[in-house]
Amino acid sequence: MTNRIELELVRIKDIGTVKTGRTPPTAVASNFGDEYLFVTPSDMDGRKRIDDTERKVSSQGASVLASCRLPANSVCVSCIGWQMGKVVMTTQTCFTNQQINTIIPNDKVLPDFLYYNLSTRREEFQTLGSVGTRTPILKKSLFENLGIYLPPVPIQRKIAGILSGYDRLIENNTRRIEILEEMARSIYREWFVNFRFPGHEQVQMVDSELGLIPEGWEVVALQDITSYINRGISPKYDDNSVSIVINQKCIRDGRLNLELARKHNKKVPFDKLVRFGDVLVNSTGVGTLGRVAQVYQNIQDCSIDSHVSIVRPNERVNIDYFGLTLVKLEPHFSDLGVGATGQTELRRQSLSETVVLIPPQHFQGKFSDIVAPMRQLCLKLSTKNGFLGQTRDLLLPRLISGEIDVENLDINTSQIAA
Repeated sequence: MTNRIELELVRIKDIGTVKTGRTPPTAVASNFGDEYLFVTPSDMDGRKRIDDTERKVSSQGASVLASCRLPANSVCVSCIGWQMGKVVMTTQTCFTNQQINTIIPNDKVLPDFLYYNLSTRREEFQTLGSVGTRTPILKKSLFENLGIYLPPVPIQRKIAGILSGYDRLIENNTRRIEILEEMARSIYREWFVNFRFPGHEQVQMVDSELGLIPEGWEVVALQDITSYINRGISPKYDDNSVSIVINQKCIRDGRLNLELARKHNKKVPFDKLVRFGDVLVNSTGVGTLGRVAQVYQNIQDCSIDSHVSIVRPNERVNIDYFGLTLVKLEPHFSDLGVGATGQTELRRQSLSETVVLIPPQHFQGKFSDIVAPMRQLCLKLSTKNGFLGQTRDLLLPRLISGEIDVENLDINTSQIAA
């Protein structure tokens, strides 16, 4: 279809106020707390609206950053380094660090439309930021003078309505995944932490190094129930390869996100190729160290980089029990890090010597019978989200550019912010 709507060329600074964030003094611990979100580029992976961040600022920190305060429905763009061009919308009053430029939209542009428009321009931002500098930086002065083509607001609303429909489906599936994951974790806690498993009334409790445990259960080191614990490879990145390598960014919230994996062409030892049931543990750095995710699908020609460890179960332990046990140990793994700030390491020996509780096989099997269908459904919903995202991303540039005419389409726009 040919677009009959004329697009107006404006500059970013014509459609809102542009603010660059900053970080309050980190030496003052009281600048940080739980009151306000503090957005950094690492918080901006794979979501349209940001409702949580790894770090938050206190009311005191907010007063230090008063000039950088952002309202809900602001549009944030990361503007430095390899993360340049990530885009996210705010859901509440918040702040960002200095690596982000944010637009507080005026009445010429709808926040949702602006979000989608800027989401198509990541390569352009990266190219502009790389000019004349070793570390790519898209400075505020350049960013706010970039051109942007705008259709009339009613057309913006329809375009945003179409694209938001896909995002709402993705968000609904994500909520279902979160509910199913919490159900599995709740059953795990009830059976294996609170020891209220079926028939627990008839089982005697005995002493162990982990405290009282049911009779017949074992306390073992992780090395006793694994066949392999080791770091990954130092990859040779190649965007034309079919092989992929998992990095630390792929592991978050107990999940594995392969969309953030990179392609590489280095030969990989067989043992370092990930397998169904492997647990991956982030093993270097601060902030991400100790994060855990289980490989719950068959992935072809996939390895991990040297910042991640494979922990592979042996025949003594059920895969579902093993995975949820290690996810529960995330705080423990994080505390095991040693070394200088910024170079903290989770050593292989520390992983191997971690003590875990192992119930009899039939208990593990009963647990798996209940939670495996939940976890498989989570995988199906996640795959569906991938297809929805791909369809949205194919439509996005054609809608934003006006290639597809939406003027006469009846589209639900009730949930698009004014």
